[in-house]
Amino acid sequence: MKAAEGTVKDPVCGMVVLPEASLQSNFEGDAYYFCCEHCRTKFESDPAGVLSALAEKEAQRAGKESGHECCRAARPATDQPVARLGRGQAAEGAVYTCPMHPEVEQIGPGDCSICGMDLEPKVIDLSDESEADQYRDMKSRFWAGSLLSAPLLILAMGPMVGLKLTEWIPHRAMGWLQLGLATPVVFWCGWPLLVRGAKSFRSMNLNMFSLIAVGTLAAYGFSLFVVLFPAMIPEAFLEGGSPPLYFEAAAVIITLVLLGQVLELRARRQTGGAIRELMQLAPEIAHRATPDGEEDVLLDLVRKGDRLRVRPGEKIPVDGRVLGGASRVDEAMLTGEPIPVLKSEGDDVTGGTLNQTGSLLVEAVGVGNDSVLSRIVQMVAEAQRSRAPIQKLVDVVAQYFVPAVILCAILAFFGWALWGPEPRLAHALVASVAVLIVACPCALGLATPMSVMVGVGRGASEGVLIKNAEVLELMKKVDTIVVDKTGTLTRGWPEITAIDTFSDWTENQVLSLAAAVESQSEHPLAQAVVRRAKASQLSIAEADEFVSVTGGGVQATVEGRRVLIGNADLLSRRNVAGMEQARGRAMEHQELGSTVIFVAIDERIAAVVAIADPIKESTPTAMKTLHDLGLKVVMLTGDSQPTARAVALKLGIDEFHASVSPADKYDFVASLRRQDHVVAMAGDGINDAPALAEADVGIAMGTGAGVAIESAGVTLVGGDLRGVAAAVNLSRKTMANIRQNLFFAFIYNALGVPVAAGLLYPFFNVLLSPMLAAAAMSVSSVSVIANALRLRSVRLS
Repeated sequence: MKAAEGTVKDPVCGMVVLPEASLQSNFEGDAYYFCCEHCRTKFESDPAGVLSALAEKEAQRAGKESGHECCRAARPATDQPVARLGRGQAAEGAVYTCPMHPEVEQIGPGDCSICGMDLEPKVIDLSDESEADQYRDMKSRFWAGSLLSAPLLILAMGPMVGLKLTEWIPHRAMGWLQLGLATPVVFWCGWPLLVRGAKSFRSMNLNMFSLIAVGTLAAYGFSLFVVLFPAMIPEAFLEGGSPPLYFEAAAVIITLVLLGQVLELRARRQTGGAIRELMQLAPEIAHRATPDGEEDVLLDLVRKGDRLRVRPGEKIPVDGRVLGGASRVDEAMLTGEPIPVLKSEGDDVTGGTLNQTGSLLVEAVGVGNDSVLSRIVQMVAEAQRSRAPIQKLVDVVAQYFVPAVILCAILAFFGWALWGPEPRLAHALVASVAVLIVACPCALGLATPMSVMVGVGRGASEGVLIKNAEVLELMKKVDTIVVDKTGTLTRGWPEITAIDTFSDWTENQVLSLAAAVESQSEHPLAQAVVRRAKASQLSIAEADEFVSVTGGGVQATVEGRRVLIGNADLLSRRNVAGMEQARGRAMEHQELGSTVIFVAIDERIAAVVAIADPIKESTPTAMKTLHDLGLKVVMLTGDSQPTARAVALKLGIDEFHASVSPADKYDFVASLRRQDHVVAMAGDGINDAPALAEADVGIAMGTGAGVAIESAGVTLVGGDLRGVAAAVNLSRKTMANIRQNLFFAFIYNALGVPVAAGLLYPFFNVLLSPMLAAAAMSVSSVSVIANALRLRSVRLS
């Protein structure tokens, strides 16, 4: 047995390895590959036993991944009898639904009982290959149909281009030859299409497949009757003394419809790319720390409370809390920020983010469906299946469309049969079949769902999570953006913005002593001092005789020096020298919206420290984009008037209100809506919950770990204002794309049906053949799909 191409799996531990870079061992003519000498030695000691035990486990799991801890497969992936047990099977109990009719659900794959479209899984499972197998099956049917239809087309159309085939092949034999080529195309290649058509008539939910089934079977059935009973064909059907055959029409129609199905399935796989990329962020293996050491386990086996070791360069497997170690973590996949974040004991980490420099010991907090990554994936999947309000119009049209087309086909048949030129019945059959085939509710049905699927996926790739299609449509109409300051415009935690020192003290000296005192306090301003000292990699000594002064500050002794930190009143009451000069410096910072603390060392002023919640670097650019989009931006904050004014002036905010409570925010949003404004409210998703609920569109800011993703219409994973602009842009471009698709679909059908019925015949002596009708139908569907896929490359910011 030759080695499989690409990657293979170690039959002992299940690790994915490259054949050309791995150790090898042969058994009974088959080649096996190993990650290390230990695995090869274990295999060679008892190869039959290793393979037998693994095959037994695989059989018990019915094709699911199994094995001891990380063991999941035996032989090379492309030549593996055991692995084929579950290939192409859906995950056990997986629920599938229709993207056009979400009320249709069933266990396992199938087709929609209403529209006939392929169902798709509600929850994407990377191990579920049923969708890929469906795509491969349709593709193989298409290529088989193409190979058989090509010679059939030559036999049927050859005489029209000068090929004298009738001189070589008798007319009777020609009929049987065409029958032999067309039958497998119609009844094997086209079998899934015919089954869906039959189901549609059984349930009376007529759809595209109803028209295809009737049209192809009419063309095939008439041709079959001609071959079997040529003498019974009425003269009105005869062309040049012989009855016509339409096998090529039936075969080409099936082949072209299969092409449309293949392109649609491929497009759907592409629209799910954003979700698959998210799902693949999490590693397959986690290192679980136990009293006996570390062991490698599958991610599915990790449980809440497990202690996990994350080594440098590895992805963090699950949401957790750091128990030990320190490292910088790249959270770009979650926040879009390129700068890694320092994580140490007590910090939260998110599954899928990349650990960079150090080793971390993490306690698992959110595993499985409780993780941030899983919630994001599920939210995107649900949004892609949701229906925009504009789809309701399409549904009403589609409800009457197919019956109307069938009626048009019947009228076309009788019209040509009664008043058409000879051969009347032949012309009547061609016109009626062409009408059935050219009318494409598929394009009409795909117009909205395809754009929604691609648009939602595009948003997810930019960190803009849309809850459903209704929000996507409504976001286009927004004219006012209401934002909270803290965490939305600013970083959300206080940071030192300036340190002004006095006498001979340096910034680092003051910061080191102040951090020693403030490390004993839980106050947010105190923590800002400690964070700055740690970021500057300063040594922080032990503080003795720590005392918290109510309403004023803190004091302690550090390395023999008496350190007092607090507001101006406290230091003045303690007769600290140099306060007049310090007050002047403090005033400058306070006018810019900063909070100021004073540091005295040995009863003399040493520094004035300005602390503020700094504006995010991305906020000014985002504000400009929002204004360029014609949106009014209003800031509501619970902060003081000076702080709010400083931020508003710096960012050019149109309107701001300070000292606003959550109830006030709710009332303000409600008043805007009463004035006929369409309002989007952006906040942290917790304190701003009432206002978020009252707004037309609620936008939750943050990484997703600290916000209720389920409660917001839009969640911005990156947590900054650029996401709001991206959401507005996404909505506008998606809705424009939907309108374009609907225009294509409606115009195509409005022109196609009359032409197929014979509208051009009196003027140009042209009658649309069923083959050309099928080609036009496929073009309409492909144009809608191609137009929707353009959204994958649009710029959102």
